[in-house]
Amino acid sequence: MRKLLYCPIIHMSADLGSLAREAAKRGAAGLGEELWKRHQETIRGFWRAVEIYFDSIEAAGFNVYQDGMAADGEMGKKIIEEGIKSGSKNFEIISSLLKKGAVLVKTEDLNLLRLEVDRLIKISKAETMIGKVAAYLEYILTKNSLLRRRDEFMARRINETLEDGQTGILFVGAYHDAARWLASDVSVKEVKDRKKVADYQRQFPLWERKKKEVEGLSDYLVSPVELTLT
Repeated sequence: MRKLLYCPIIHMSADLGSLAREAAKRGAAGLGEELWKRHQETIRGFWRAVEIYFDSIEAAGFNVYQDGMAADGEMGKKIIEEGIKSGSKNFEIISSLLKKGAVLVKTEDLNLLRLEVDRLIKISKAETMIGKVAAYLEYILTKNSLLRRRDEFMARRINETLEDGQTGILFVGAYHDAARWLASDVSVKEVKDRKKVADYQRQFPLWERKKKEVEGLSDYLVSPVELTLT
């Protein structure tokens, strides 16, 4: 039996590279400064909880998989280092795991990543409202198919590289469903409930109507991780 710690994540601005400024601008404009700050605090609390959990486990011999990671070896380590310089808590946690003896494994197909990033950049760089709408519609029409293809590729990488008796860790956006494509002998344990993480992201923009639900989900996100490896 193989084990996989499935960690659904919310990306920080530092994880978004060239798209970070646009994402922050849109978030603050759409939610208002006060709610945007509240959202950012929840994200920081979420990553603190995840960091404390992974600091508590022995990770020697574990495989580490990360969405967006299209390289391993020295190139993968350089990507991690650059992410840390940008302030990525996700990559700080991975760096800590690698120092404890875990191994970074290429997780994604570079061509699929480029397709998604190119579409997002096209939206952010559109100079007219018509251009932005056209770019956004193009992205929406291909988003689900591209997400599925990425999930299938990630699952295939795990199936091929995680050995019998070995434990892996997958950090992946909460909207992904890579577990759906994993082999039947891979036992999946969620570090945080994927549905709750995704629900928080969907419902936070509806704060005025769903304040109670959002506050409950926020409390869950920042709460300590309760998961054992046995």
